[in-house]
Amino acid sequence: MLLINEIYPAICGESRFIGRPCTLVRLTGCHIRCVWCDSAHSFSGGQAMAVDEILAEVAANGFSTVLVTGGEPLLQAGVVDLMKALVADGRTILLETSGALGHDKLVPLAEVPAGVHRIVDLKAPGSGISGDLIDWAGIAGLGSGDEIKIVCAGRSDYEWGRELVRAGDRFPAGVAVTFSPVQPDLPPRDLAEWILADRLDAFFQIQLHRAVWPDTDRGV
Repeated sequence: MLLINEIYPAICGESRFIGRPCTLVRLTGCHIRCVWCDSAHSFSGGQAMAVDEILAEVAANGFSTVLVTGGEPLLQAGVVDLMKALVADGRTILLETSGALGHDKLVPLAEVPAGVHRIVDLKAPGSGISGDLIDWAGIAGLGSGDEIKIVCAGRSDYEWGRELVRAGDRFPAGVAVTFSPVQPDLPPRDLAEWILADRLDAFFQIQLHRAVWPDTDRGV
């Protein structure tokens, strides 16, 4: 059984799959508290569901892409069986995870089933999360189908991420790195112009779902 916070049809708002219709499966629970978190409702509540029940609801939505997120979805060991079942069902599976250590029940990134696209939200200093919690060993095992997302609350977060990209040895080759701004704290134009000025080999994105539904906090 898994504790599910919500399941709903959505537009992928981030990652290389941005703009694609999907079914979003949000698990309950998170062991960290980013200061800019936009899904605090996932910290508690939810409904216990079996994998078969979740598969049935996913099938009812009719989309081939499924986004598994939280909170922190890797806090629930049963998420591995869920992702295996979704892959076996022929669906494209995206996993959004914090890539943060600090909990003894956390499923390692290496145990995420083959075929799942791992999107790791690397915690910049502005998130309020200690750098000691970054799972660098897990990140080292990412592949070309995976992504790293760096959310920036300001210039210092951008510079932190920029130096990681420039170092050339902190991220595996072929893994896309994306920068996105915390809105309204950091104007998207500022971040885009910093990337261009620095000739940085990285992607830029905004949360598309927030741009489309700016006044809606849940279900988008």
